[in-house]
Amino acid sequence: MIENSLRQTFHRRHALKLAGALGMGAALPLTRRGLTSSVATQAEVWDSPPDLAKAAEQAKDFQTYGMPDDWANYGGVLEAFAEKYEFALSRTDTDMTSMEEITKYDAEKANPVAVSSDIGLIYGPIAEEVGVVPPYLPPTAKALPTGLKGKNGGWVATFTGVPAIIVNTDVISTVPETWDDLLAAEFTGKIGIRDPRTAGEGAVAFLAWAYANGGDESNLGPGIEFAQKLLPQFAPKEGLPELEKGEIPVAIKYDFNALAWAAAAKEKGINTTVVIPGVSVYGLSALMINKYNTAKADLAKLLLDFVLTDEAQTAFAEFGARPIRYVLGDLELPDTAKTKWLPDADYQDVKQVQDWSQVDANVIAETWDTEVLDG
Repeated sequence: MIENSLRQTFHRRHALKLAGALGMGAALPLTRRGLTSSVATQAEVWDSPPDLAKAAEQAKDFQTYGMPDDWANYGGVLEAFAEKYEFALSRTDTDMTSMEEITKYDAEKANPVAVSSDIGLIYGPIAEEVGVVPPYLPPTAKALPTGLKGKNGGWVATFTGVPAIIVNTDVISTVPETWDDLLAAEFTGKIGIRDPRTAGEGAVAFLAWAYANGGDESNLGPGIEFAQKLLPQFAPKEGLPELEKGEIPVAIKYDFNALAWAAAAKEKGINTTVVIPGVSVYGLSALMINKYNTAKADLAKLLLDFVLTDEAQTAFAEFGARPIRYVLGDLELPDTAKTKWLPDADYQDVKQVQDWSQVDANVIAETWDTEVLDG
């Protein structure tokens, strides 16, 4: 079990390591004396509601990080966004992990590029600590409880995903039904997963292993022990092409991503199966906006509000993700929005994390380094 004092040590050490990588040294956080007039002007920008006319102009050409069209249906979400506000929208996305997005926001502060990014919810507090998100929360954020939005603004929870297993059944005949099944010799070096140190999808899988073995968000020990056993099974990378070719025929993905991969493979005549492996957890994703990109602040503010509207939440559901307002009981969805979902019975052993404030991405990264990889 990771005690509170150890959690704090990990948190500070990893935060300083990240700060150093970002060129911030020990100057985290900045003091009020260090604020410049440009920062003061920046605060004024985020203090007002979005201007629709300005947002329409800003939407004509903008960039995002980690929000590809096929990630939980951000393509469909942005189409609905453009339709609602009658925008001519043109966007370029560069895919990257949550930690990479935060790093890029900070590194590009003098010449900001991205307007927004999808992040694992556990990276929201890190984005706030590093200082890359603005003090702005949209009106729709009132529907979210504390912990599912930035303390001072800048990010909101959007949808949930459950760590699942997708298997190329043209290559693997014995489909794993539980996490323990992945320990079989036939899966050695054949399982793809995103890095738990930098990607929310991988970090939440690590948390799921803790739950599946008797732990929880405040007791990662059982997850550490299981991860150590699972290490030899991991391939050096993961990706849909590798799964389709049978080179890495098994992957641990959020359920909505696994279902999207399965649909893509089916179009090529490749057979796959998606399994919820018994005990798992609901992982949360969030949208964050870039504090430094004041030139497109109106677009950013409007988008942060839109992702919690009925239209956006339904678009996430239509892809296979469970939207956060639906999970909270604040939104009813028509059956037509759930056609890509796995049966409810598959989720009977999936757990709700009781206290997301106990899930620290810094701790997970440090734990993975020191107790899983070096354990």
